[in-house]
Amino acid sequence: MKKILSLLLAASMTLAVTSCGKKAEDSKVIKVGASVTPHAEILEVAKEILAKEGYDLQITEFNDYVQPNTAVESGELVANYFQHQPYLTDFNAEQGTHLVAVAPIHYEPFGLYPGKTKTIEEIADGASIAIPNDGTNEARALLLLQAQGLIKLKDDIGLTATKIDIVENPKNIDIKEIDPAQLARALEDVDMAVINGNYAIQAGLKVDKDAVAIEDKDSEAATTYANILVVKEGDEQNEGVQALVKALQSEEVKKFIEEKYEGSVVPMF
Repeated sequence: MKKILSLLLAASMTLAVTSCGKKAEDSKVIKVGASVTPHAEILEVAKEILAKEGYDLQITEFNDYVQPNTAVESGELVANYFQHQPYLTDFNAEQGTHLVAVAPIHYEPFGLYPGKTKTIEEIADGASIAIPNDGTNEARALLLLQAQGLIKLKDDIGLTATKIDIVENPKNIDIKEIDPAQLARALEDVDMAVINGNYAIQAGLKVDKDAVAIEDKDSEAATTYANILVVKEGDEQNEGVQALVKALQSEEVKKFIEEKYEGSVVPMF
């Protein structure tokens, strides 16, 4: 009987040690969702930094703007990195999620890229220009078109602008609202397109070389549309989250962003 009790006790202790070890190991795992470019690429640099501190950064790539948010809300991921605050605010309001920003990381200047028409001066009457079809990015695109004198929006409409807020359109431009991921592909069918930074990069477009117009780096958009690290409310002080923030806002990451993206992605720290 004593031998059986000893064996049971030993097995129990082994299980406890194993469980504690697994728990400790799991606590060093940070699961993050991200858009492929540039977010996942930037996270790969942070992954190397975190590995030196014993963390295992596991990156899941997404090609849409919905799944990475629902995955954080459900607890499948601890954080995501792909969006700006206006999009997050709208998403929370529409979906009833409880997601919050913990740190700004970078800004991607919007660019107006040539399709069938190569310069702004050549834009003819009735030309077509494609813009993102989601609310926050649509306003941003319209403001860029206004800055080029192509349209005029209602006074003080700012970042809530939609097509119905256009009060002057002297060239009768046909503004086509398209899914952001499809804008680069649409270039062959439209005269021009305003493209989100990450999708422009994926398509091999460089804002400083290929775009005919770019958002001003000192504009309201630069701060409003900074891409942020997002977690579920209550996880802001999570040890792994704070370690990830520190890694993403490191000098190594800043240098990587500046050298790799040449102005298409701008550090916000």
